[in-house]
Formats: sequence, structure tokens, C-alpha cells
Amino acid sequence: MSNKVILVVLDGLNYQVARECMGYLNGLIEQQKATLYPLQCELPSLSRPLYECILTGVPPVISGIVNNGVSRLSNQESVFSLARSQGRITAAAAYHWVSELYNRTPFEAVRDRYTEDETLNIQHGRFYHWDHYPDEALFLDAESLRLNHHPDFLLIHPMNIDDMGHKFGLNSKEYRNCARAADSYLSNYIEAWIDDGYQIIITADHGMNNDLSHGGILPEEREVPLFVIGNQFSHQPTAIKQTELCGVCCELLGLEHFKPYSSEVLAL
Repeated sequence: MSNKVILVVLDGLNYQVARECMGYLNGLIEQQKATLYPLQCELPSLSRPLYECILTGVPPVISGIVNNGVSRLSNQESVFSLARSQGRITAAAAYHWVSELYNRTPFEAVRDRYTEDETLNIQHGRFYHWDHYPDEALFLDAESLRLNHHPDFLLIHPMNIDDMGHKFGLNSKEYRNCARAADSYLSNYIEAWIDDGYQIIITADHGMNNDLSHGGILPEEREVPLFVIGNQFSHQPTAIKQTELCGVCCELLGLEHFKPYSSEVLAL
């Protein structure tokens, strides 16, 4: 049985846009190779608090990472810390706030952009600090990490969808086309990931509104997609919370953990 997971967090991707614009992923659903669940993000619907939520299972108002300006190391156990402490290999191609949460803070680009350190929670990292850093390059960074280090847990976190939302808004061609582009990039890799034994989770931290922002309780800000691909998912209708994604990853990785998770989403 495979115990490897790739978690893709498409920053700022609204559920309805994912449902309508991502033809490859929806094609996998039509061929019964993937399942899409609607997911409601925790509050506030902001990036750094929800990275922490997804990766630790702890809501922002409990974790203390309550806005994007809270720059400190996480004080919670994460998928990364649990995996590393149990002898697994961890990697991430992600925005620099992820490095600040789980490796070192503040982020120093010269030191941290290319991370190779077995003692850190994220042992192999490719971290960027520009919101416009091309998603295509980010997926190449991630694939390089996968092929060179064979991580048990790999986080892939591109930023361009969120960037386009902040520039043009939810109901813009720029935002929708950026989601289509991410779908196309994913189509280049998913079959290889499956062949390499990975269970794949594709989701978002939060959505987007027409004020060119997010952070509140509007449905378009809170409703995000959760695509699951792999033979260890049940692919049955069920409800799942954003706080359960960490536990789902831990279950798939075969880790000892205390995180909440949805057993109904798994076929273990």
C-alpha cells in the first residue's frame, strides 16, 4: 500500500470557478478517476491563517495565526513535523510564508529560497516571495523535488490565481483563465504522480470576491474545491471540513497522529 501524498493548494481558487473552468480535473471526474467535494474554509478567509489550518488542522482563532501579518513559527504539530519526526521525507514548493510557519522566520531569500536540511520540518524546499512567480515554474520546482528527493509528503502551492483575483476580481477573465492554466499545468504531472504511488489532494485556502479581496464570510470567499485522486479515497459522497485535511494526510501517510479527520473520505 502506498503511503505517499501530494497536497496541492491552489491559492485563492473559488469552488465554482474550479467546477466550471478546470476541464482536465473535471474530465478525471467524468472518468471516475477523481472526486470533487465542496469545502468551506475556516475564518478569517485569509492565506497565512489557512495555510496553518490546512497543515495543522487547527482553526485560525485557536492557532493564533489570525491574519497575514502574524509572522512567527507555528506552535502546532503539522503534517511536516509529524512526518519528519517519524522518519519520513518532506518537501514543499510554496510561498515563503510556509517556510516561515514550519522552518525559519523571518524568511531570508538567500538562505531559504533553496532549502536542503534534514533537520528542518520541510527538509527540501523551493520557496518564492513574489506573488507573480509563474505557476508553471512553481510546478517545475515541485517536480524537481519529487524526482530528486522522492518525498513521502510534498506540498505544492502556486499563487497566480490569488494574484489575478486581487488584480481583477472573481468575475474576470483573467482570474478564470489563470484557473484554466493551473488545470493545464496539473495535466502534465498527475498521471506520473499516480504511477509513482501518490495519493493526490487538490484544494484551496480560500476563494475570492469582486472587491478584489477576501477575508470575510461571503460564500464566494469561503467555498473552495477539494479534488481527491487515488485508490485510497472512498470517492463516495460525504462532508469534510478544512480542519480535517491535515488528519486525512496523516492517515494516508500512515503516521501516528491525534488530528481530526474524515474517515468517510478514505477507503483505508
